[in-house]
Amino acid sequence: MVKKTDKIILGIDPGTVVMGYGLIHVKGKEMVMLNYGILQLSKLKTQPEKLKRIFDRVDQLIAEYKPDEMAIEAPFFGKNVQSMLKLGRAQGVAIAAALNRNIPIEEYTPKKIKQSITGSGNASKEQVAHMLQRLLGLKEIPKYLDATDGLAAAVCHHFQGGIGENNKSKSGSWKGFLSDNPQRLKNN
Repeated sequence: MVKKTDKIILGIDPGTVVMGYGLIHVKGKEMVMLNYGILQLSKLKTQPEKLKRIFDRVDQLIAEYKPDEMAIEAPFFGKNVQSMLKLGRAQGVAIAAALNRNIPIEEYTPKKIKQSITGSGNASKEQVAHMLQRLLGLKEIPKYLDATDGLAAAVCHHFQGGIGENNKSKSGSWKGFLSDNPQRLKNN
C-alpha cells in the first residue's frame, strides 16, 4: 500500500456540550491548518437533538472539505457513567457520519494526542493549544480549547502515521486492547 502524501484530515473532539473540530491539509512534509472551531450544543434540550446536530455538522464538514481520513478522540474512562454514555454516543454519531461517507476513522486516547503534540501525555489543554499555535502558525488561541483539541486529533493522526487505537491492538479484539492497556481495566 502506497502512503498518500497529499491528504486532508478531519479531527474531532466529541462532546455533548461543545464539540471541537479541526482540519489540516498534509502536502508532503508540509502541514497546513484549513479550519477549526466548535459546535455549541448547550442550548439544545434533548440528547437526540444534540446527536442529530453533531451528525449534521460532521457531515457538513465532510461535504465541504472532503477529508481523506478522520481522527477522533477516544472517550476516557471516568466515574460518571451517564457522562461517559453521552460522550460515547456523541463519538459514535460523529463516527457514523464519517462512515456514512466512506471516510476511514481512527481513534486516539487523550493521553496519546497530548503526547504526540507536546511530548508529554500529561500536558494541559493550554500547552497543547500553544504547541499547535507554533506548529501551524495560528494567529490566536480560541476561547474554547475544544477547537484546538479537535485540531490536535488531526495533527496526532498525521504524526502517528494513521495508527491509533483501532490498529494498535495485538489481535484487534477487546482482549488484545485490554492486554495493550491494562490501566483501562478497573476492578469495582
